[in-house]
Amino acid sequence: MSAFEEVRARLKREPRTWLVTGVAGFIGSHLLEALLKLEQRVIGLDNFSTGKKRNLEQVKELVSAQQWHRFQFTEGDIIDLATCSRVCRGVDFVLHEAALGSVPLSMAEPLRCHASNVTGFLNMLVAARADRVQRVVYASSSAVYGDDPVLPKVENQLGKPLSPYAASKVMNKMYAGVFAGAFGLASIGLRYFNVFGPRQDPDGAYAAVIPKWLSALLRREPVQIHGTGETSRDFCFVENIVQSNLLAATTQNPDAVNQIYNVGLGQKTTLKELFDLLQAILQRRRPSLPKQQPIHDDFRPGDVLHSVADVRKAQQRLGYEPTHNLEQGLDLAMDWYCTNLA
Repeated sequence: MSAFEEVRARLKREPRTWLVTGVAGFIGSHLLEALLKLEQRVIGLDNFSTGKKRNLEQVKELVSAQQWHRFQFTEGDIIDLATCSRVCRGVDFVLHEAALGSVPLSMAEPLRCHASNVTGFLNMLVAARADRVQRVVYASSSAVYGDDPVLPKVENQLGKPLSPYAASKVMNKMYAGVFAGAFGLASIGLRYFNVFGPRQDPDGAYAAVIPKWLSALLRREPVQIHGTGETSRDFCFVENIVQSNLLAATTQNPDAVNQIYNVGLGQKTTLKELFDLLQAILQRRRPSLPKQQPIHDDFRPGDVLHSVADVRKAQQRLGYEPTHNLEQGLDLAMDWYCTNLA
């Protein structure tokens, strides 16, 4: 039995109370779905700045009525300490997903990025400490590796942050360390690499590349690649992210706590390879769609050229084992993409 299977079995036997911030977002809604299906009690917080009510509605359709009744939602913002304190009451574990999660948007609005990602994070730590939360698991990002050229990315080797978003995630780790050392608040940070899956927003200038490109292909619109197409990323299916959060929240390994971990697949894919794969999978489902050639434009400021995760630390200390590679994840998500992005 894998570590993740053991955790799921234990949680079903011994339900806990969880707070998921950013619960109406892409990743937050998947955490909610997984927890409710494990018969957990979930408090959710979201201000709908990027989260969508339709994500919560889709989760409601995927769980039983009894499971849905275990969910309590609060509309509010993490930049308000009183709100953070209210939703932390009686909580065992915090899964902190709420953030302004876009490198380009942080370049355009650095103050908004700092307020959400740094002040909001600090508020959650203060509230979690006051209410004696057992552990805070917080979302970080591969963006923190910045201009460090070494591949794969290893947790203890950072470069210079290239965006306010990356800087905010570096500050999160520093604050988590301070609260662990000064106040005894246990936490674990998860550095997500490029996450994809159902319920990921394809709209807007700052949309993630997979839903944005699929939306364009389904609508027979041109696809834009920033740069030559040789830029590479580690694309990680959202089910792997859910696994890492539950493992981090519940690990009983004392050496695993107050650490930060890469969460990815451990494989790099160039944007050109990704485009070809998306088009091939779509062609199998929609043979009438025309084949396209992408349009290349300028490389985006604040982005990094190459990124791939070394996930050995998460494997050794948390028992993390990715269950879906890029193609498997796309195959599972493609029906949702075709239904919701066209």
